Amino acid sequence: MKRIYFTETVLRDAQQSLIATRMPYEDFEGILEKIDQAGYYSIECWGGATFDSCLRYLNEDPWERLRKIKSKVKNTKLQMLLRGQNLLGYRHYPDDVVKMFVRKSIENGMDIIRIFDALNDLRNIEVAVDETIKAGGHAQGTIVYTISPIHSLEMYVKIGRELESMGVHSICIKDMAGIMSPKEAYELVKALKENVKLPVFLHTHSTTGLGILTYLKAVEAGVDGIDTAISSFSGGTSQPPTETLNYALKQMGYDTNLNDKLLKEINDFFKPVKDKFIKNGILNPFVLSTDTDALVYQIPGGMLSNLIAQLKQQNALNKLEEVLKEVPRVREDLGYPPLVTPMSQMVGTQAAANVLAGERYKVILKEVKAYIRGEYGKPPGKINPELVKKVLGSEKPIEGRFADTLEPVFEKTKEQIKDFAKTDEDVLSYILFPQVAEEFLKNRGKKKESKERKIEYTIEGIL
Repeated sequence: MKRIYFTETVLRDAQQSLIATRMPYEDFEGILEKIDQAGYYSIECWGGATFDSCLRYLNEDPWERLRKIKSKVKNTKLQMLLRGQNLLGYRHYPDDVVKMFVRKSIENGMDIIRIFDALNDLRNIEVAVDETIKAGGHAQGTIVYTISPIHSLEMYVKIGRELESMGVHSICIKDMAGIMSPKEAYELVKALKENVKLPVFLHTHSTTGLGILTYLKAVEAGVDGIDTAISSFSGGTSQPPTETLNYALKQMGYDTNLNDKLLKEINDFFKPVKDKFIKNGILNPFVLSTDTDALVYQIPGGMLSNLIAQLKQQNALNKLEEVLKEVPRVREDLGYPPLVTPMSQMVGTQAAANVLAGERYKVILKEVKAYIRGEYGKPPGKINPELVKKVLGSEKPIEGRFADTLEPVFEKTKEQIKDFAKTDEDVLSYILFPQVAEEFLKNRGKKKESKERKIEYTIEGIL
């Protein structure tokens, strides 16, 4: 009987997708032991936007949050999402910072690091993968899935082979927008299982309503593990529900290793948590619905919830439909990058800027300019030549690995901020989010009012 591994996402991607990562530690502390006993393969609980959100909105030290989770979770692997050379920020960091961040993540309790590059430029994950392996962690290499005129099954299989050659322990297919169909899932998983010897995991969202069907066909094709969310935090822009897939797969003769009774206890625990976020307006009913338009604009769940928040703060929620239509046009202009952080934020926010300014590219994000210069890696396709000319003029884009041009900064920064940064972890927090971390570190331990800052035309802070 084949076992299908389940990764529970309620502590990271589920709450990031539905409530913009606003769940404080105290909201889930009381259920951690039960989650640990439920039989999951792993618990995704860190990385992604949690780090930024802890510092910026929740007045929590993300490193302390990780240590607290680890102290209560004794049996199940903890998992995080890492954006390769971007780490958990929105730009590339020098190799010394990447190495230190990976090492400290594992020292503080992380077991599995799922590592991806938004452009599938594997040069940008090599250092993180290598350091994860050296530090004794599980390096999960990622294929970022998208649909475009230039992406193909053959391209994804090639990436899978390259990841295996890099030495990763497993491979994840990351469908961040829920656009992978059951047919596409079956074909890609089957092709990967025929071409690589590593375990294959699949990550998708319920956004378009395809999620459960996609998982079932992936299981038939031989997938080893799937990401799901406990049902009260599932559906919509989140993941498909844990209990539903557990029930269906057991009936189909698969071993899930999950305890039905404990799953119910976990779900019952999170129901009032969800109700709280509905009442305070953070959980917008829009993100709970099925939206088949996402098959066109491909915005992932976390970005959709934050795009709504962004437009709300600009008093322009009525422009949402117009912005969503602009997204695929901007994506085409930028060479069809997969819409995953930070590219989803870049494309989504640039689309919003185009609509709100009333003129395309009247305002160009600094991150979009950096992308066009080659600072994020090699674009999958050709960037609109007129846009390139507008940004670069006669300047040539960078062709090598951008991180090779960056000087080490960890030790220098450590010396500069020694008055308020007490640990290496503090220094890393500061390097990733200087202004937010400095305020947090200087006022550590003091209670503060949670304030949502105004979001301008920049991806930082959108999460």
